[in-house]
Amino acid sequence: MFDEPSAQVILFVEDDPGISEPMTRILERESFEVVSARTVEEAHNILGRMTPDFVILDLGLADNQQGGFVIMSEIRRQGDTPVLVYSANGTDDSINLALELGADDFQVKGEIGSKEFINRIRAILRRSAPKRAVVEAGSDPIEIGDLHVDPAAHTATLAGEPLLFSKKEFNLLMRLIADRGKVVSREDLMADVWDENWFGSTKTLDVHIGWLRRKLQDDPAEPRYLHTVRGVGFRFAAPEELEEA
Repeated sequence: MFDEPSAQVILFVEDDPGISEPMTRILERESFEVVSARTVEEAHNILGRMTPDFVILDLGLADNQQGGFVIMSEIRRQGDTPVLVYSANGTDDSINLALELGADDFQVKGEIGSKEFINRIRAILRRSAPKRAVVEAGSDPIEIGDLHVDPAAHTATLAGEPLLFSKKEFNLLMRLIADRGKVVSREDLMADVWDENWFGSTKTLDVHIGWLRRKLQDDPAEPRYLHTVRGVGFRFAAPEELEEA
């Protein structure tokens, strides 16, 4: 007799029972096992004895209004558990900081219904699982102006200075370079770098594009490498390549 696969465990860090309790019932109907925490201390204790498959994380908790960021940092020190930040604080600063600390996605409370929320969780779980490699521009070193990229070593330099990229940033850079000189749509970037069945907001793409630009010392108003094509996507090209086009 075969054992049935165990349910995926979600740690739900939320101090408002009016939100956590009905959402827990919905998650359990979808065959998830839910472990709840209302404070930083409770979340810390749970993370000390288990590694959940997924975390839903509020940013402001009753015992610590910056508690979500503390927990996010702890989760990332432990590993790659996917995290969906679920917060009423939807300012650009909060979103950017959460993503920079390693959140997989950010959802503002009340913006979507429960069905879409579940679909969002499943999408993050899919893209966190082993999947096809992102399209890359071969394995040979690449020279684009002052930028030198070594796909095999996952390293890059700009004017001889090393660039430090996260795995996602490097994959995004390589996806853009793979179609160097061509416009790559936002949808294709999300599908190839994040999830092939991605839906919804592309805010995380905008944040990662911003990080790439800063590291490439690219001014969005007068870009050298990473160019925005409004309403479509982005194009990666050296200055001289655009002059020849």
